[in-house]
Amino acid sequence: MHEISQVRMLEFPQRGDERGHLVIVEGMQDVPFEIKRIFYIYGSDADVVRGQHANRRTQFVLINVAGQSKVKVKDGKGNEAIFSLNRPHTGIYLPRMVWKDMYDFSPDSVLLVLASEHYDPAEYIRDYDVFVKEVN
Repeated sequence: MHEISQVRMLEFPQRGDERGHLVIVEGMQDVPFEIKRIFYIYGSDADVVRGQHANRRTQFVLINVAGQSKVKVKDGKGNEAIFSLNRPHTGIYLPRMVWKDMYDFSPDSVLLVLASEHYDPAEYIRDYDVFVKEVN
């Protein structure tokens, strides 16, 4: 099982000049997996909580490409951490079997999510008590 200690912030290469900025994110180089799925979340109010699940197989990288949000991670063993996503060239790596809540979205927030697996509802754990039982 992966531990919460593997959750970490990532910084991505930036290129830029007077025309603006370009941020590069490559699978197996800037993120520790091959990217199989990409989605993004926007239009969430500040009081909305997204995520609220763990994944048996999927690893994620979350990047606020615009605006900001927060991510709370829990390991089901009493440890938790909160990360602020507020710079478009940084992201958070989430290994498998980590509970995640995304919240405190700014009005302009666009949260980009890179996933290591194609969507499979069977590998999602959406009940925190079930998650705790599986990790312990």
